[in-house]
Amino acid sequence: MKEVLFHYLPYFIVVLGIVVFVHEWGHYIVARWCGVKVESFSIGFGPEIFGFHDRSRTRWKISLLPLGGYVKMFGDVDPSSMPNAGAQQALTPAERKVAFFAQPVARRAAIVAAGPGINFLFTFVVFVALFILQGQPVTPPVVGGLTEGGPAAAAGLKPGDLILEINNDPVDRFEDLRRIISGGGGKTVALLVLREGRERAIDVTPRRVEVKDRFGITHRVTQIGIKSQPGRMQYRKLPPEMAVGASLREMGHMVDMTLKAIGQIIIGTRGTEELGGPLRIAQMSGEVGKAGVVPLIWFMAVLSLSLGLFNLFPIPLLDGGHLLFYLLEAVKGRPINENIMEFSSRAGFVFIISLMLFFTWNDIVQLQVFDAIRGFLS
Repeated sequence: MKEVLFHYLPYFIVVLGIVVFVHEWGHYIVARWCGVKVESFSIGFGPEIFGFHDRSRTRWKISLLPLGGYVKMFGDVDPSSMPNAGAQQALTPAERKVAFFAQPVARRAAIVAAGPGINFLFTFVVFVALFILQGQPVTPPVVGGLTEGGPAAAAGLKPGDLILEINNDPVDRFEDLRRIISGGGGKTVALLVLREGRERAIDVTPRRVEVKDRFGITHRVTQIGIKSQPGRMQYRKLPPEMAVGASLREMGHMVDMTLKAIGQIIIGTRGTEELGGPLRIAQMSGEVGKAGVVPLIWFMAVLSLSLGLFNLFPIPLLDGGHLLFYLLEAVKGRPINENIMEFSSRAGFVFIISLMLFFTWNDIVQLQVFDAIRGFLS
């Protein structure tokens, strides 16, 4: 417990603070480009700890609860961009010109989409820089070991086999093999392997197993029971043009795996224990921070991608929910009824709070917080 407070928390605040700043800065900068007045830019929620006004009278501040942030624009009743219908009538023409709600729907959509968009851009830039300067992590797709009684051993795979293809797609890295199998939902995979100079076709049906990650958290994952060769991972530096393509593919794989995992959770073929909240992010930030600056930057990039993707879900109060309303407004040619907007926002608030409580409870159970508290007090 002491380690969480004194070691994990600083990393958590730095990592989440940077990722949230990037997201909110996307909203802010596009709003300013569109001529919208921004009243406040906050990292965190709740009471203000520190703040100042810039030349445009925007209040930049750091607030007490480091669990997110917001940009409040002129004419909105609150940071969720709900228009203040009563106050709208009293605005002067000059004030309406800089109010968010008075902008054309295309501008409002651009401002809202800029948050997730800048998260994706941040991830892309970090990946490109890392692949150029440090290199892309690459482990040869060679079977280093087999789980006794596992699917791969039963199918006839042997240590030293070089995996050339999976489901007729070339395999360049062991990391690609792991990704395809874990996201395949347990379907049989067709492998083409090279053994003693001869190619062999081997079909393997993955199995769902429970494993513990390096943070001590239990996951149910899909595996075929093979291990990479120890100590073979290397970093392959890429020229800029290849780093761009590799970064886009890496981001595409992450989005694909995330959406597949969510789909599997929804239909019940995957457990919910993998869903984590702020406590798990704090722990992971601390553990990754111990490994060095580069892993911490990589973790921030992955977290930025996750934040951008989550905010695009069509849930009221999230950016995706606003974008859905703007799409409907553009199709109908008039704004959505305010009562519908208000009801949807309240329902979205309840859903998001429920989701956060569930994530936090998952963290408490998986991280054995109650045991840590008892140990701290004893």
